[in-house]
Amino acid sequence: MMFWKTWPYLLSSCLLLCTTGAVPDQFQLEPVNVTKLLGSEAQFKATVEGLWPMMFWQVGEITVLSISSSGEVINSFPQHSARLCGNGSSCVEFTIQNLTRQDSGPVTCTVQGDYGFKTSQLIVQESGNVSISGGDRTVKQEEQVEFQCEVIGWFPAATISWTLNGYAVNSSLVNTTDVPDGDKYNSTSVIKFQAVRNTTVTCVATIPALTGPISSSVQLAVIPKPTDWTVLIAIVVSFSSFALLVLLIFGVIFCYKRRKEKQPTYKEEIMRQRTQSQLSNTPQRQGQVNPVFTIDGQTSLPPSEHDSGFYQSNGLTLHEPTSLESTHAGNGFNAAYANLEVGFPKKHRHVTIV
Repeated sequence: MMFWKTWPYLLSSCLLLCTTGAVPDQFQLEPVNVTKLLGSEAQFKATVEGLWPMMFWQVGEITVLSISSSGEVINSFPQHSARLCGNGSSCVEFTIQNLTRQDSGPVTCTVQGDYGFKTSQLIVQESGNVSISGGDRTVKQEEQVEFQCEVIGWFPAATISWTLNGYAVNSSLVNTTDVPDGDKYNSTSVIKFQAVRNTTVTCVATIPALTGPISSSVQLAVIPKPTDWTVLIAIVVSFSSFALLVLLIFGVIFCYKRRKEKQPTYKEEIMRQRTQSQLSNTPQRQGQVNPVFTIDGQTSLPPSEHDSGFYQSNGLTLHEPTSLESTHAGNGFNAAYANLEVGFPKKHRHVTIV
């Protein structure tokens, strides 16, 4: 009903535009292009220099309200509003609230008089949902992994990107497909890469109307490869085996040198064989009593040949070895026994015969 009250102003405005030329320098409308998100609001501002009786605002092909230079508003739709801004009547602010997709298109402001009209473009976009299917995952190191991101209910089709631990992913690793769904778009984006370390995988979707992108993240846990420990163990074992081999070689060399040092030299061997030969050719009675021996700090000399089988010195009686004892001594046995008779308890001493 309110619309029928404004049609005379529209008619008069059209007549003025048809009969008079516009003066663009005296009338400005801004912004020229507006992109807004579904459900938000859009504002436009018209600036007019000079006197003007009426101003009309049109969304698409429908005039939604008019406002006089005194600030009186004839409102046709509740989601549209206008008011004077600044000092005087030179500025008018027009607002569209609760934007819908049907609001997209031209927004026209017409000023009655010799001002003509100006047009801005309004674009209303819609964001939907973002989710990475499968949730968090755990894989082995260097395993090839694949993640799929579902972007549902967007207009226009969203721009999709991926980040790994906050770093952007090369587009060559991403494959994205957009599918229309009525007046919206559904998109599927797939990323493939090799798992190296624990990673936060994020799918990011955006459209120009958004002040910030919408994203979804999952966690990728990477289990180190068992072969890494095997290689480390193999390296340690290799070095240990090499060190053990070196020690074994040095041990063999050391034992060989010690054994060689204990073996008789050629000269010593000749002397030993010569000595054995002389001993084998010497008469059986070769042993002699050690001419000088000491008993309890006293030195004794052997008896002369004409003495009997016993001789006495300082109360000590010495028995001369028999021929049998001498024979054993000559055959290499260094054993001669003497019977000592003294006034005190008997003490036995060994006399070496060579």
